[in-house]
Amino acid sequence: MPSTPRPLRKLGFLTIGLFDAADPGRGHESTLEIIELGERLGFDSAWVRHRHLQYGISSPVAVLAAASQRTRRIELGTAVIPLGWENPLRLAEDLATVDILSGGRLNPGVSVGPPMHYEQVKEALYPDTADTEDFGYERVRRLLDFVRGKPATDFSGVEGFEVFSDVVQPHSPGLGRRLWYGGGSLGSARWAGEHGMNLLTSSVVKAEDPDGPVDFAEIQRSQIRAFRAHHPDGEAARVSQGLVVIPTDSSSPEQRAKYEEYAAKRLPRTTAPQGPARLLFAPDLVGTSEELAGRLRAHAAFREVDEVAFALPFSFEHEDYVQILTDLATKLGPALGWRPAA
Repeated sequence: MPSTPRPLRKLGFLTIGLFDAADPGRGHESTLEIIELGERLGFDSAWVRHRHLQYGISSPVAVLAAASQRTRRIELGTAVIPLGWENPLRLAEDLATVDILSGGRLNPGVSVGPPMHYEQVKEALYPDTADTEDFGYERVRRLLDFVRGKPATDFSGVEGFEVFSDVVQPHSPGLGRRLWYGGGSLGSARWAGEHGMNLLTSSVVKAEDPDGPVDFAEIQRSQIRAFRAHHPDGEAARVSQGLVVIPTDSSSPEQRAKYEEYAAKRLPRTTAPQGPARLLFAPDLVGTSEELAGRLRAHAAFREVDEVAFALPFSFEHEDYVQILTDLATKLGPALGWRPAA
């Protein structure tokens, strides 16, 4: 079994933060409790997904602001904020504010593209500019500029009793180095590298070459290498992998059966590219930590990274997440050479 040339340095997790429409407070509280648990277990980072007009976290920056006041060490990330729903200037202000409140622990991840179901939502989101909005990389570039301190206006100074700045306030100097791009294509990987971002990979890639091999790990590895080849930091450029990984060491027989059924239902989508975009999904990994460590060490893309943010399944219960996180931190992480943060 091949071993990873990059020992696991940072262990994180990703949650969608589901809630019941009749009692949304309970679901949001559960998410905050899971982040607090992650810190106690020594995880390096906790990440939240972004869901609009669904029963998941619609405002991750607000949730992470709350989490920043209930934790002291763990890094807090978004994976990812779809910028088609955002004004880059306003988002830059929110991100900088939460980064200041957290003591410099925010790791914003973003992506591009039109909002999901855009035809149905565009009149509510952009009633006057729906047909002229640009949902490409330019939106990310604007965010990068604002976060990194480039002027947003040609006006600054004193007007009456008020003082105005030409750059986003508050300005958090380190935040510009902690911006991540969530991409699954070669083009996105290259663009993120060229613009000095970090790269978030997930359990989805684009099988762009119709004549090429349909191998998730190999495609993802090629994207990681392309990213680093175009990044100013080269091999030191940060990449985080986000597979769905479910250890069963301390699970009950009922939990184990549920996890295996969940993975089995999602397995057919991993056998061939899906849809016009040729999306290829990675199989969910379920098993003991010893089994999972072996499978990860054999994964071509995992061998390229030294930090991960394993994704928690969408639809499990709070106690399931407690068991999974505990096994990740106490069993799988150490099996991969990771040590919990103090």
